[in-house]
Amino acid sequence: MASMANVLGLIFANMHEANLPELTKGRAMASVPFGARYRLIDFPLSNMVNSGITQVGIITKQNYYSLMNHLGMGSEWDLARKTGGLHILPPYRSEGSGIYRGRLEALAGAAEFIRESDADYVVLADSNVVANMDLKPMVDFHEKSGADITCVYGRGIYSTERAMTKTVLSIDEDNKVYDVLARPAISGEMNVALDIFVMKRKFLEDLIRESECRGLYSFETDILLHKLHDYKIMGYRYEDYFEIIDNMKTYYKANADMMNRDICHEVFNLERPIYTKIRDVAPAKYGIDANVKGSLIADGCIIEGTVENSILFRGVVVQKGAVVKDSIVMQGTVVEEKASFINVISDKDVTLTKNRVITGSADYPVFVSKGASV
Repeated sequence: MASMANVLGLIFANMHEANLPELTKGRAMASVPFGARYRLIDFPLSNMVNSGITQVGIITKQNYYSLMNHLGMGSEWDLARKTGGLHILPPYRSEGSGIYRGRLEALAGAAEFIRESDADYVVLADSNVVANMDLKPMVDFHEKSGADITCVYGRGIYSTERAMTKTVLSIDEDNKVYDVLARPAISGEMNVALDIFVMKRKFLEDLIRESECRGLYSFETDILLHKLHDYKIMGYRYEDYFEIIDNMKTYYKANADMMNRDICHEVFNLERPIYTKIRDVAPAKYGIDANVKGSLIADGCIIEGTVENSILFRGVVVQKGAVVKDSIVMQGTVVEEKASFINVISDKDVTLTKNRVITGSADYPVFVSKGASV
């Protein structure tokens, strides 16, 4: 069985941002706030650390200042180490080339880091999957199956709109991938790649070199699809809770799922904690007329009005007579007296002035951009 100390973790911080432009206009996908006090990067990074991976590279592309501020030296994840530890990998740019177009070009920019890691295996992961995963069984499966590439997938029912942002896998009874559909216009129950891949380091290095020579840049299309019969590609099914953040509706749903006690306890498992940056902030304060039901309230909030089925990040203020219902309200937002957020996703530092009401629906939550005053 593979030792996880000999596994390198690579996390892509900027993949899939086109699917969530409202929240990634000024931040990386990995920096998108989630669940009252977390960022999306916390899930893949904590999964790697809890699985015993002690060397992790974060491959960035753009808008990664807030990500660097969040991660720091990696101390919260026990990755502030002399050997291994956490490494931020800025976008590599060779003469005459632009910023990378796909996963293969991103890996080419990190090729020296991969080579110097001296790991036996590499686990690649994106930042848009909310799940608490033990990666060790996946690495063991990869080693025992003799696969060139192991793709982690989940099974679910997807609309055509969502399937057109996914890689869909056909898996036989021996867990071998025998067909790949990239962004298909189909609907129904299907095996969807979670964009978590396991490979031997040497194989990945060869793959990067060949891709550079041939001008290949898309891992899904140029490797999984076009080289399906050249490599042994296996599928590992992940059967516990997961949600892929691929638009504002799924972002809204995934946050709402955290108010389900069973799902919340599964994702935020005390045996495999999801770590995040700790801030020294006073506990939430509730006024005498505060009415809070079924909500997640972060520290530093001041609640004097009504909050129902909502997620409030640090430092949110809900004044007297104000109502926040079925909403996600990010850090530093102020809801003034007798104002209301209903089915709203509010970015950071928003001010909703007195008597104003913003209402959306569960299927189409209204988004209020960062720093807005309404």
